[in-house]
Amino acid sequence: MTQLEFEGSPPPFGHPMLKYFAFDPNYVNLNHGSYGSLPLPVLAACNKLTMQVESNPDLFVRVEQTELITKCRAQISKFVGAKMNEIVLVRNTSHGINTIMRSFEWNAGDVIVTCTSTYDAMQGLARFLHDSPGHPKVSQFVIQWPTSHAVIVAGYRAHLQSIPRHSGQKVVAMIDSITSVPGALMPWQELVKLCKEAGVYSVIDGAHSIGQEMNIDLGKADPDFWVSNCHKWLFAKRGCAVMFVAERNQHIVKSSFPTSKVYISPSDRTFPAQSFIEQYNWNGTIDFVPPLSITAALEFRKWLGGEDAINSYCHDMAIRGGAHLAWIFGTRVLDETGEFTCNMVNVQIPLSPDVRPSEKVNSLFTQKMLAPTNRKTKVSAGIFYHNGAWWARCSAQIWTELSDFELLGTVLAEVCREVADELQA
Repeated sequence: MTQLEFEGSPPPFGHPMLKYFAFDPNYVNLNHGSYGSLPLPVLAACNKLTMQVESNPDLFVRVEQTELITKCRAQISKFVGAKMNEIVLVRNTSHGINTIMRSFEWNAGDVIVTCTSTYDAMQGLARFLHDSPGHPKVSQFVIQWPTSHAVIVAGYRAHLQSIPRHSGQKVVAMIDSITSVPGALMPWQELVKLCKEAGVYSVIDGAHSIGQEMNIDLGKADPDFWVSNCHKWLFAKRGCAVMFVAERNQHIVKSSFPTSKVYISPSDRTFPAQSFIEQYNWNGTIDFVPPLSITAALEFRKWLGGEDAINSYCHDMAIRGGAHLAWIFGTRVLDETGEFTCNMVNVQIPLSPDVRPSEKVNSLFTQKMLAPTNRKTKVSAGIFYHNGAWWARCSAQIWTELSDFELLGTVLAEVCREVADELQA
């Protein structure tokens, strides 16, 4: 990053921040949570690093990249309150959780616990494992909003207790820290405690956590496994993620994916976790820039004022923007108490619940919001159906202002009418 990009103090949060991103001026991004948004100063650092790689690929891959990866691991370990030897870098959260879940040796009678709010790709992973040798059963816990953290914790305890248990059985719970749909903060630390009490492995899908959830302390929460994307809310280059595997469980994750040349057979290891870190330093040629962009992303966030400043603004904007959008629509927010809301807010939109979710409906919303033929402005928000109503998941970021929610309200009201008309035609 150059001195010019970080000269002086940053501008105030809101639209003045847009100059630090590459957005089309006719595009209003209220869906940052899906794919992240790369700041231009971080992009400049990535371009500089790319030139370093390409100037001498042999030197970089054989000598320089391991030191840089180690630096990133040290920084992100401190950021999430974990031991450095429990942290490795992977492509994305789905990649990390697949690595973990496929590492278990599944047997008949084993159980995978999911929730109705589990990310759809992870639901697919659970079904795949059920269809594979060992055929673990999938036991799904139902969550319907509106609800509360207390209700979820009580219900989850009862659900774990209802699972028939036998000697030698594995029960593995896949738990979201912040659900994708709806965008909701879960009481995941409490659920981890319940898993410990019940002898259940906890695998935390933290895709939305780093950069959005405040005061992550993995040492205190002590999950068995935890994975989070750095390219979403942390502002790193997509895709990269951090994978936490507690020391006590590193014997389970025997191999990186793909398997590295430094893989050691369990029978040949002098201690259970031997080669765990080394496997993730090199397991095939990739673009090394995304994981290494974590350093630049953390520097950018520090320049902005740090985690408290960033998340205080984004959380306040999510609360105020959600309330304002609900007022525009004459509807409601999904989380009326605010206990589920970090920087994403879910607002009911004016589409009849008689319209049922389908690929066609999803495609219509995508086309009409992102590639409209009747207007210049493009807007993005996550549209989904839950508990008898349609909702918009809106991500508040450092560039967001209330006027963005107003524009979304105008556009979404029009799009809902268009979708309903087209489905009736």
